[in-house]
Amino acid sequence: MDFNTSELTQQVAQTARDFARLQILPHVMQWDEVQEFPRQLFSEMGKLGLMGVMVPEEFGGAGLGYLEYVAIIQEIAKVCGSIGLSLAAHNSLCTGHILAFGNEIQKKKYLPKLVSAEALGAWGLTEANTGSDAGNMKTTAVRDGNDWILNGTKNWITHGKSGDIAVVIARTGEPRTKDNATAFIVERGTPGFAGGKKENKLGMRASETAEMIFDNCRVADENRLGEIGAGFKQSMKVLDGGRISIAALSVGIAKGALDAALKYSQERQQFDQPIAHFQGISFKLADMATEIMAAELLTNQAADLKNRGRKMTKEAAMAKYFASEVAVRAATEAVQIFGGYGYTKDFPVEKFYRDSKLCTIGEGTSEIQKIVIAREVLHPTHH
Repeated sequence: MDFNTSELTQQVAQTARDFARLQILPHVMQWDEVQEFPRQLFSEMGKLGLMGVMVPEEFGGAGLGYLEYVAIIQEIAKVCGSIGLSLAAHNSLCTGHILAFGNEIQKKKYLPKLVSAEALGAWGLTEANTGSDAGNMKTTAVRDGNDWILNGTKNWITHGKSGDIAVVIARTGEPRTKDNATAFIVERGTPGFAGGKKENKLGMRASETAEMIFDNCRVADENRLGEIGAGFKQSMKVLDGGRISIAALSVGIAKGALDAALKYSQERQQFDQPIAHFQGISFKLADMATEIMAAELLTNQAADLKNRGRKMTKEAAMAKYFASEVAVRAATEAVQIFGGYGYTKDFPVEKFYRDSKLCTIGEGTSEIQKIVIAREVLHPTHH
């Protein structure tokens, strides 16, 4: 792959960088403290094309590739992980699922609304008792004439309350059987579909995480995405792409932490010199910079394969696993470099520290990524 960032990618990154500086940076701590989900901000991002990055222009999208998408998420996450996370979930999961598996009628109906952020996207796979074990989900969809009746609860869903268009995976077969789940598009306002408890989180506090509750929720068969029983296979493909976005989110958070640490260590004086002059600090910075570059290269490799329509399950899992762990290490070291100040809310590193941890959990834990990587390494031609 070409390691030179194209002019287009640079321009897109600059747009995202300017937006983050002007529209997000002044409010970061306020949103975090009160867990405010700034819905209006996403409408502004919609105007810039950031809410439909990979959606073709025929549906109103920006028609860009995965490298541009990665650059956008990184720039937003350098300033605020929460907004980066919401952007990633909207683009990769909800919009990405409809783009990949919707028919022409569904794409024409839903994609323009998602792209403009007139509608915010949510994606429901996880449940309270089935996180990694999605084959055993309790949410069911039962055929009733030309409709489906959905019952059950989805947990830890980004935009679970505020999302206007949700892609929901429900079980249409027996537990633990093959091809036992189907994907549906459910619109907010559908009777029997409600937002539940909003989670009070350690980090990513400005990104809404909430339950989605289905109580005899009637959904027309025309809202079914793809074949009956194909929901889980679709989800795995959607998550392959989603993992690249979480890798990008991780790299952005890590870069934000490194930037803050570099600046601070050159300003902060101890023993009559900047602390960056001390090997104990400079070696930390060297390690952070090296790991972040490696994480970024892994992420770009996965994005490049995705762009070219190549299989990238292994590469996406590697990028997500490595980058998320790097984000946690970089944020931890940044707090250490700041010393006592790093533990206060007057400086940005404590927030990078809190936000980074989610990257090792959401869209497949680090442990699940290792299972995926091991499977791909042990049986490279198996799939």
